[in-house]
Amino acid sequence: MASLQVTTTLLGLGLSVVILYLLRRDHLHLAHGLFWIAVAGLAALLGLWPGLIDFIARLVGIAYPPALLLLVAIIVLLVKSLYADIVNTRIERQLRRLNQRLAIYELEHSEQVVPQTRQMQPDDIPYAANTMRQR
Repeated sequence: MASLQVTTTLLGLGLSVVILYLLRRDHLHLAHGLFWIAVAGLAALLGLWPGLIDFIARLVGIAYPPALLLLVAIIVLLVKSLYADIVNTRIERQLRRLNQRLAIYELEHSEQVVPQTRQMQPDDIPYAANTMRQR
């Protein structure tokens, strides 16, 4: 049982180090990093004190403590997934509005600058001039 505690603690601490590295390198946004740091801290805490899950399960009235751990993990992941969908929807809405503003700007800008049209001459394109002269 002691090897499981050591393994869980090391996994939690290792995950914390990786998350801090990703935050430091700006590969992970701070808000997301704080969530994963909390997950890693909880894993390390449960590794150091495995009786904690048993104690909490008794308080809540759950007979099989690992079921509490799985239930909490599923609920947390569902909430995180919902939050990610909300953020994704907000970003898509902002992107759509930005594209619309850009299209309006380009339309207004193109009406101000009216291109001058003229007939293209063979000398305008060197290759075309050479082929036309050869005929």
